[in-house]
Amino acid sequence: MPTALDKKLADFDPNALGDSQGGVYGLPFTVEEAQVVIVPVPWEVTVSYRAGTADGPEAIRDASLQVDLYDPDLPDAWRMGLAMEDNDEKVARLSQELRPQAAAYIGWLEEGQPTANSAQHAAALPAITKQGLELLNYLKQKTGAYLDAGKGVVLLGGDHSTPLGYLHALAERHEEFGILQIDAHCDLRPAYEGFEYSHASIMYNALKLPQVKKLVQVGIRDLCQQEAEMVEHSQGRIAMFHNRFLSNERFAKKSWKKVCGKIIAQLPSKVYLSFDIDGLDPKLCPGTGTPVPGGLEFEEALYLIREVVRSGRTIIGCDLNEVAPGDTEWNAIVGARLLYSMANWMGVSQGRLAERGGEK
Repeated sequence: MPTALDKKLADFDPNALGDSQGGVYGLPFTVEEAQVVIVPVPWEVTVSYRAGTADGPEAIRDASLQVDLYDPDLPDAWRMGLAMEDNDEKVARLSQELRPQAAAYIGWLEEGQPTANSAQHAAALPAITKQGLELLNYLKQKTGAYLDAGKGVVLLGGDHSTPLGYLHALAERHEEFGILQIDAHCDLRPAYEGFEYSHASIMYNALKLPQVKKLVQVGIRDLCQQEAEMVEHSQGRIAMFHNRFLSNERFAKKSWKKVCGKIIAQLPSKVYLSFDIDGLDPKLCPGTGTPVPGGLEFEEALYLIREVVRSGRTIIGCDLNEVAPGDTEWNAIVGARLLYSMANWMGVSQGRLAERGGEK
């Protein structure tokens, strides 16, 4: 007897216009039916420059309807089953409430911590830290439940602090893994601006997990001396492929394939992919919170991800963060296409989907 899912697979037309009444990318799947679930996290409490990333998940959902589903390497990718949860309105509301407090606190720091209103600002810090811990535990439970149900999970921020709970969930289910971080920034600052769960502290916090055996950073081009020293003294636990190195390789006419080989050689067999969209050239993400000149081209990033999978490594989870809609739909358009490829290639690595010519 055909199931409801069987009927959807038989009836869905991947060549039709994106159905606004359907799910993300116009796909017909419910979260229960999907093999891979996107968990949106509209959170940006501690952003330290430009805001807007909390609106990223919904903007990407809207833009996804303009994405054609055909990939020459993965022609049947849509059949894997991809669905996106609704935004958690409680998380969005709490972010909106806490963001002004954090912004005021950051402003107070920048002014040299004047004594006026110091008690008020000092009280904001523990309150925001408390909520950051609660978000961590909430997302640890939520993503862990999907993992235990046999689903792949993509976390969609929001700012780059959001994946920490997901990393904790994975650490409870894998003895060891590495992180491939594509980013303009190291995010290795301890409690940046006093916020323990800052977007600029995500990798510092991730490295507190003993299961994270390796952090491989690609595209970094904005870091402080403290972060550079942490990389230098990590005894190889952190491998940084600075944007300067990538550029020098290009100038020396080294192929991107060869450079990707050097990057991938640093990764263990299990990999978590953390993608801050500012790792791309800012012409592709002008609305992101802290854009930096340089960065990867879109196809360079996708090639690296594909090569990780083709190397036989398993992407056990991934996130995309720091997409801010800004004043143009371009940011979400790029984000939606990047998200689709990340989810699909994670699915290939987990045996949920076959590359053309391969076996599922």
